[in-house]
Amino acid sequence: MVKISKIKGICIGMAGALSLFITPALSSPLINDANVIPDVIFGSGNSNGSFTIDRDSGVELGLRAKIPFIGTTNSNGDGTYSYTLAEANPKWNFDWTVNTNYDGTSGLVISDLFYILGIDFDPGIGTDFFAFDPITPSTAVPFYDHSIGTNSTGNGGGAEVPFSNATELAAAPGLYQTLIDNNNVLQQSWRHAFFTTASGKSYDPTISGTYDIYLAAFNANGSQVARTDIKVIIGTVPEPAPFALMALSLLGMGLYRRKRR
Repeated sequence: MVKISKIKGICIGMAGALSLFITPALSSPLINDANVIPDVIFGSGNSNGSFTIDRDSGVELGLRAKIPFIGTTNSNGDGTYSYTLAEANPKWNFDWTVNTNYDGTSGLVISDLFYILGIDFDPGIGTDFFAFDPITPSTAVPFYDHSIGTNSTGNGGGAEVPFSNATELAAAPGLYQTLIDNNNVLQQSWRHAFFTTASGKSYDPTISGTYDIYLAAFNANGSQVARTDIKVIIGTVPEPAPFALMALSLLGMGLYRRKRR
């Protein structure tokens, strides 16, 4: 896992030798308020829509914020999602989706790429990312409970690795690897607050703030294939522009008064 603080970009470790700072690709504009392909395949009763999507080189990545169980997305139509403090805390989720062959042109399966998910913990206008690969098996976390399928998988129909007992736990890594080696769709829904322990960062559910989340996919050469970003606005967050204008206004007034003296 990789921790990144106060930087708009990501640091990737690939076989312990690759370290890059990468900004969002500009070749394909993000698609707002879209449906992911083939559908939402995790859980049950989760509807499609309101995703912020990047589709590039046959790969589709999607992100959206959501209030779990209720399903409220509150998309603003521009890649941002807004919630009141009462709605969001401490229970807002972000749904993320990967389809490595959404239009049938890439021929890629999930394990052909590697991924970085960045979760912001700075409620201010800056960012403090906790970033890691949420898909590729590692010695730290060898498998995950993602929902996995193909372009023909229906709503809520994703396959998941069972690990409710010791026997299933022992078989889980192999089953998970088989799934990502033979499928092109992987989806998950996670709660932002779940990652305070793993990241060593704090989250205060009582204050307003903005939180950036990004998901990027890379090929074996470390080149970015696709990336999507969202911003989650919790509570009432003043826009930075009015503060800048106010500061300029106060500065102007001060200079004017000094001049008059």
